Amino acid sequence: VQLQASGGGLVQAGGSLRLSCAASGGIDTRYMVGWLRQAPGKQREFVAGITWSGQATRYVDSVKGRFTVSRDKFKNTVDLQMNSLKPEDTALYYCAAKLLSASEWRYWGQGTLVTVSS
Repeated sequence: VQLQASGGGLVQAGGSLRLSCAASGGIDTRYMVGWLRQAPGKQREFVAGITWSGQATRYVDSVKGRFTVSRDKFKNTVDLQMNSLKPEDTALYYCAAKLLSASEWRYWGQGTLVTVSS
């Protein structure tokens, strides 16, 4: 499984960004694709995820109502629409994939930097 993340950038607080994760190499409905982030000096945390079937989503409480994760079946991407961004959303965002039965994220894309200015 290969993952390629894109879409980061600099935005003012209250603004929006859309991240995209292109997946290839045999990913199927046994997997979940997620977005995780790591801010400077902090541990990496789970942000949002969606099953490859698109039937189930998960979010960390701090982004509920602001972020939406979705799957584009034609482009084979998992997108993260981020609205009402806050400075505390500033982080390096990674897309990752894991089997639904697993607890650990097995496959990782490169990070994409999101910076939210106040």
